[in-house]
Amino acid sequence: MQHLGEAPFLSVVEIEKQSGASKATVVRLAQSLGFSGFLEMRSRLLEGVQSQIRRPDLFPVPPTPRGEETLAMVAHQDIKNISQTVSNIDRKAFAEVVTMILRASHVYTVGLGISNLMARTLAYSLNQVAVKATPFVHDSETFIGQLPFLGPSDLLIAFSFPPYSRETVDLVRAASARRVRIVAITDRLTSPVSFHSAAVLPIRSQNRLFTNSFSAISVLINALTTEVALRNRPRAVKALKETERLLHEAGHYYNE
Repeated sequence: MQHLGEAPFLSVVEIEKQSGASKATVVRLAQSLGFSGFLEMRSRLLEGVQSQIRRPDLFPVPPTPRGEETLAMVAHQDIKNISQTVSNIDRKAFAEVVTMILRASHVYTVGLGISNLMARTLAYSLNQVAVKATPFVHDSETFIGQLPFLGPSDLLIAFSFPPYSRETVDLVRAASARRVRIVAITDRLTSPVSFHSAAVLPIRSQNRLFTNSFSAISVLINALTTEVALRNRPRAVKALKETERLLHEAGHYYNE
């Protein structure tokens, strides 16, 4: 009762460890409350948490406080977003996400709107450190139409921020049913994509406008990529040198 925001995301083994009660006791508790077992109880808890999620009202551009420069005001908000994100992200979850990236056969990223830009940025950054990554496209194809390319050995990283895209949520749900591992980069632990994800990295994205700020998201992308490179340094350095050589040979860079 004191951890309703956390309990729906725990397995019966994790509840056993944290509560000190046996798995049998946890199951009996669920049955005594009228459920067939633990899974049905947890499902109901998830529904309760998800029912509290509301689409935030879009608000107009607020007036700049008298005497406050717009540049300084926006910078202050982004600094606050970054600071709170760094403070709130669970370091164990961050490390687990890096491990999943390194172990995946192929990393796919997905998102719409500003999330699409972030998904493309992450895929590009991971490719730079020798991790095969591809962003989902959203032009002539739907997200669901690209799902057959994913398998259990792949990793799907979904960016989802208010207002949450139904297409992104539907893709994550379908991918989870195909046993694809999913990482959610979103604004809260109880956002719609979180309920189908193996790991969630919550990012503060508040903005003075009605759009989401991507400053803290960019910091996370940089941190994930940097940690991946540090853990896989020889391969990352080799890939970087090879890419540089090929670009030079192709005359890609401008020389005066």
